Amino acid sequence: MNPFSDRIFRMAMLLVIVMVSSVAVAGMEEVGERWGTEVREREYYPIVSLPIPPGLVIEAGAFAVLPDQRIAVGTRHGEIYVISGVDDEKPMPEYHLFATGLDEIFGLVWKGDAFYVTQSCELTRVSDRDGDGRADRFETISDAWGYANYHEYAFGSEFDADGNQFVALGLSESYYSHALNRGFVMKVSPDGRTTAFASGLRSPGGVGLDEYGALFCVESQGPWNCSCSLKAVSAGSFQGHPASFEWYRYAPELGPVPELPKSGSRVVLEKERVRQLVPYAVIFPYIRMGRSVTGFCVNRTSGKFGPFENQMFLGDYTLSVLMRATTEQVNGVWQGACYPFREGLSTGILNVKFTAGGHLLAGGTNRGWPVRGMKPFALERVQWNGRMPFEINRITIRPEGFHVTFTKPVDRVTAAAPETYSLKSFTHPYHGGYGGPEIERSVVTVKSVQVGDDGMSATLEVDRLVQGFVYEFDLEKLRSQDQESLLHRDAYYTVNEIPSPSEQALK
Repeated sequence: MNPFSDRIFRMAMLLVIVMVSSVAVAGMEEVGERWGTEVREREYYPIVSLPIPPGLVIEAGAFAVLPDQRIAVGTRHGEIYVISGVDDEKPMPEYHLFATGLDEIFGLVWKGDAFYVTQSCELTRVSDRDGDGRADRFETISDAWGYANYHEYAFGSEFDADGNQFVALGLSESYYSHALNRGFVMKVSPDGRTTAFASGLRSPGGVGLDEYGALFCVESQGPWNCSCSLKAVSAGSFQGHPASFEWYRYAPELGPVPELPKSGSRVVLEKERVRQLVPYAVIFPYIRMGRSVTGFCVNRTSGKFGPFENQMFLGDYTLSVLMRATTEQVNGVWQGACYPFREGLSTGILNVKFTAGGHLLAGGTNRGWPVRGMKPFALERVQWNGRMPFEINRITIRPEGFHVTFTKPVDRVTAAAPETYSLKSFTHPYHGGYGGPEIERSVVTVKSVQVGDDGMSATLEVDRLVQGFVYEFDLEKLRSQDQESLLHRDAYYTVNEIPSPSEQALK
């Protein structure tokens, strides 16, 4: 691209961003309406601030739980702090500086006697050999990617069952792939051997394993991504953005370069033509469910955090909120649902982690982009106080509709009435433009409802299920057995595949 055409392109992209921002500002009214439940949320999940000493700046990008239950935090400034007292009833944490000199840490895992740190330029093993409590050995495990621009972030996963780690590489300036392997997911084996695992990322916000041990990546809204999403990452897969195609010549393990997707098409159509293309597993409707979804972790607290065991918890940077997501595999394809969880956090959330005490630790910064949270940085703990909220627990798909479970028994009269359930559907264009509208919106009719014998579920038969559409649930009219309204009335299920009756019978 010559300088003149590059200038035109940048001006066009700026115009698109301004237009999208205008739509976003208008949509904030809907955020206030749908997310305006902070007062009720605190009745079940209060937020506890973790004091940070004056003069100490901790813009948390990654967390790790140590064997002695202390918390390690990796920061945007490239430090690792070890924090004690995070789970205390009235926390007054102590902060110990373990390492400095790293660069924007977005992956942190403790294994054996060392940290495995994903920073923008490499995956590094950081350890304390002389036992004085400060890092003195920094070993490069992998640097098999380029790094030259401030926006070339790298996000690291935990170890999988085979001891591998995965690094999700954002594009250069979030639009291009000027540096080696940018837009790839890299697999780092236990011996450090690094191979390309998948392509097609734009600007990931986190990478890790779901409740079933499958690899997922959070993707941000932008070109080829009309909304933020959770993407299932399999070997050789193409995740939707073609900027990284030029690096296939150095990655024979990925196979042939995918066909160039057609801008303006639909993912459901293009995946039939571009065989490596994997559809978004969970779409987060823009603004209503986040504007810049970030790091995630799975709740394995054995009930310490309430009724959402094994579910994903995710942060959002711009809206300073926490959300939930659930996944399932249908016809070999991953899909699932997302749900609101908690608003009112103090800064832009970059990452979350469950502590040994079963609390959800959240941290981040407001650096770079406007966020709802007022603080420049913060560490906060969300905890369950033992009261059971009335919530949608999980939505799964059925051949004729959906199965919805709840955290408390429902009122059988309201739950059995089809008119209680307000459903709509929509899809997005699949195009190279920045973001994009919700299109082909329609009302979905609930034909019948079967309430579970224990009152903890409802199976909905709907008038149509269409692949490639998001199904929006609004259950404002539903009541619990004790006539309580739902804490959050909304949920969104992404339909990539529809199970056959025979497949459903096997579950």
